[in-house]
Amino acid sequence: MTGRAQTTAIVFVVVGLACQEVGASLAVLLFPEVGPLGMVMLRLVFSAVVLLLIARPKLTGHARADWTAVLWFGVVLAVMNGLFYLALERLPLGVTVTIEVLGPLVLSIVASRRASAWLWALLAFAGVLALGSGGWDRLDPLGVLFALGAAASWAFYILASAKVGQAFPKLDGLALAMAVGAIIALPFGIVDAGPALLRPEIIAMGAAVAMLSSTIPYALELVALRRLPAAVFAILMASSPATATLAGFLLLQQHLSWLELLGIALVVVASIGAVRSSNRAARETAEPLA
Repeated sequence: MTGRAQTTAIVFVVVGLACQEVGASLAVLLFPEVGPLGMVMLRLVFSAVVLLLIARPKLTGHARADWTAVLWFGVVLAVMNGLFYLALERLPLGVTVTIEVLGPLVLSIVASRRASAWLWALLAFAGVLALGSGGWDRLDPLGVLFALGAAASWAFYILASAKVGQAFPKLDGLALAMAVGAIIALPFGIVDAGPALLRPEIIAMGAAVAMLSSTIPYALELVALRRLPAAVFAILMASSPATATLAGFLLLQQHLSWLELLGIALVVVASIGAVRSSNRAARETAEPLA
């Protein structure tokens, strides 16, 4: 793998992260029109349509357990997106993503099975405390609960995605699960958005959010994963709270105190450390088998 190819892959990941946060910022701006659950519905519906057209998944030849895994994955997708947008309605973008990333962070720490990995957990906890430095009353309690729910859902998303990926080829499982998630979100989104769904510009904006938040980042990440070691990719993804904070500042004028920024930085560092610790543990486990 050439240095130029790796550099290009890193750029793809960074652009994908930027697209995700621009999509999230656009979604926040649409909340007054369609509400958070209406936005979830639009994102999942358009993402499902695009993925189904691209993947054209086969519906035959799968066991009952495979379909159960898809259904579970779809539920997780709907719940994770719903909780994330509900949190985003009440909290700054950077804070929401920082709390959400605690889900995969904890999963990575547990998977590493190394005592040293818990040092990263303590660092992340310090970061969370710093997030409340301006007073937890500044952070909407319900918003924090929604963000913590999204964090737990993200951990379940990783586990469900791995299981579906083993049962279905290419994008088939993700496309089917996205369709399930869209169906679950549909009634909640219709109630939340109401007549706004009849406005063409709202539908177009919803499609843009879906493309920015799901389709484009996933495509770029898929290409990047073919050129980058998984560990490097995971470390880059761990920087998402910093990207979200920057997007919130530039696009939504969301200002944070220096202690809150320090808290986000601590969570990013803890995430990177946990990824590296988990990778070392995986290599040590594999060595006796070599």
